[in-house]
Amino acid sequence: MLTTTVDIPTSDGVADASLTRPDGEGPFPAVLLFMDAFGPRPRLVEMAERIAERGYLVLTPHLFYRAGRAPLFDLSRLGEADQRAALFEKIMPLVGALTPDVINRDTAAFLDFLAARDDVRPGPVAITGYCMGGTNALRAIEAHPDRIAAVASFHGGRIVTEAPDSPHLGVGSITGELYFGHADADQSMTPEQIATLEKALDAAGVRYRSEVYTGAHHGYTMADTPAYDEQATERHWAALFDLLDRTLPVS
Repeated sequence: MLTTTVDIPTSDGVADASLTRPDGEGPFPAVLLFMDAFGPRPRLVEMAERIAERGYLVLTPHLFYRAGRAPLFDLSRLGEADQRAALFEKIMPLVGALTPDVINRDTAAFLDFLAARDDVRPGPVAITGYCMGGTNALRAIEAHPDRIAAVASFHGGRIVTEAPDSPHLGVGSITGELYFGHADADQSMTPEQIATLEKALDAAGVRYRSEVYTGAHHGYTMADTPAYDEQATERHWAALFDLLDRTLPVS
């Protein structure tokens, strides 16, 4: 397979992204990989390559592109827990700038980019998102239900808030299938918030699975951080590929 950097025109500029393409001629079904707050880096490429091995073309956009091309931060000490506070001081304003309208417009640009490629199979795509990317993936399918067949959100945070535009309040538009792999004891997605999300999904008649990964911490899939949990990560791969096989089969 081959991973390259591509530029995607958007209404606010140009988003840099990595494109991971399987071997062969295609066309391939497409998967968007929505990053966590630390942004594009080798770990996300590794994850995109594992998805591409199964026959999917994977686009991993830099969601913070308005602040500049990746990398925006020095991530050389990402594995050191005591460095996270200083890093998050820089990151959180960028996270907050990803409003529902911004995610709506950016997702449209990413989908248009994929639809214009000869090596992408026509039709809907899937999204897998991590941490803030899981929350933004839910926003994306709410805004573009006809263009997204499925979303998987892993250790997504702040999916349920008190805000009038909380992500869980928009699930009524969704026609595809959802999967949530929640981290245990995650302060950004508490048991009470999980219950509220599930109640909203049930009321809207959305097809979904919502599971808590017992003992896993927020960020459990990220092997370059202290939160990494190998067992939980392998469970996440099984859940993701089960979802993709059913909702966006390769053949």
